[in-house]
Order: sequence, then C-alpha cells, then structure tokens
Amino acid sequence: MRKIGLIGGMSWLSTRTYYEHINRLVQARAGRQASAPLLIESLDYTNLQRLQGAEEWTRAGTILADSAARLETAGATAILIGANAMHKVYDQVAAAVGVPVLHIAECVGERMARDGIKRAALMGTRNVMVESFYRKKLIARDIELLPPEMKFVEALDRIIYDELMLGKATRQAERELKSMMVELQRDGAQAVVLGCTELEMVVDVDANVMPIYDCTRIHAEAAVDWICGD
Repeated sequence: MRKIGLIGGMSWLSTRTYYEHINRLVQARAGRQASAPLLIESLDYTNLQRLQGAEEWTRAGTILADSAARLETAGATAILIGANAMHKVYDQVAAAVGVPVLHIAECVGERMARDGIKRAALMGTRNVMVESFYRKKLIARDIELLPPEMKFVEALDRIIYDELMLGKATRQAERELKSMMVELQRDGAQAVVLGCTELEMVVDVDANVMPIYDCTRIHAEAAVDWICGD
C-alpha cells in the first residue's frame, strides 16, 4: 500500500472523520487487521478560520503548502487537504510538492457525473457556497448548481462555525438542515453536495429526501483508491 499525507486540524473533528473513513475502507479492502499507511499533520485552526481578504488567504496558502512539503519529505506519495474551504488555496499547495494533491471537488464531481446528476445544491461554509473556486469544479462536469440562497448561507455558517466545529451536533441543526434540503429539492435539485467536512454530524447521508454526496466520504474513498493502487 502507498503512504498518503493528510493536512488536518481544520477542524480536528473532520480530521478524526477522515482517519476513521480511510481506515475502515482500507480494512474492508485489505483485511480486518489492516490499517492505512497515513501521515497526518494537524494544523492549529485558530489562525485559519473565517479568512478574509487576499493577504489572509495567501498566508493560509503558505501554511498549507509548507505542511504539504513536510508530508512529502516524510514519505507521502499523495496529499489530502482535509477541509473543503481550504481548497481555495489548492493551486498554491499543489505547486509546492511533486506528488499529486487529490482535489475534493474533482473527486465529488467525477462521482456525480458518473451517477448522471445534472442539477444539484451545494451546502457548506460561505466561501464554498458563494465563491467560484469550488463550484467551477462541479460545473466543469456539466452539473448545474442552484444559486446560493443567502438565508441558507448565513444559517450554515452559524451552524458550522458556532456548533459543529465545537463538537455540538444538535437536533435543532438536524431539523434546519432537513428543512433546507426539502426546499432545495422543491427548487429542482436532484442531489445535495455536503461541501463541509463537519456537516455529516447533522445529516443522515444514507437516509434522506434525495441523494447526498458527502464530500468527506468521497474524498476518503479516493484516498484509499490511491493507497491501494486502484
């Protein structure tokens, strides 16, 4: 199996989810005693959340690029950025290493295109929902995305930053997410993309009103494909 490197800590809860998904999938493929050859560098998220302005994002890109370089030096043969929003600095990170950096939105777009999804809604933090860096990866697969509803953007930012990233998964948040999805389906969405690694804490991915594409799980599956050489 090939060793992979994970840039984590954004948040540590999502890093835990990646670790669990990757190891369960490796175990399913390679045997019950198997575990993933995995390097993790957990960053301090204090200085990486709710970034604003080009200068702050450039600084964040430098932090992640340096992390990726350290993981490559330590033996990683591919890199994961364990956060949807931080893929805004993907190009800066990818330019810093000589190994592949698996892009979360490209993995999700490939899966959705294979499933024949043509119209979907994207849920995540403000920059994932509103800016183009993430959306364009899905649009490139001929997937039409509903325009972001600002009332949902505000609500999701609050739930993600003030609750989920602190480990709080409330019934109220579950109800809010379910109501959003019902409205999005009514607006014509065939599926929902969970563009935040923590959202699976309050969304039942396998039992919902329409197909749910959990980016964390799909990204982890792509990582295991790499680890196992598939």
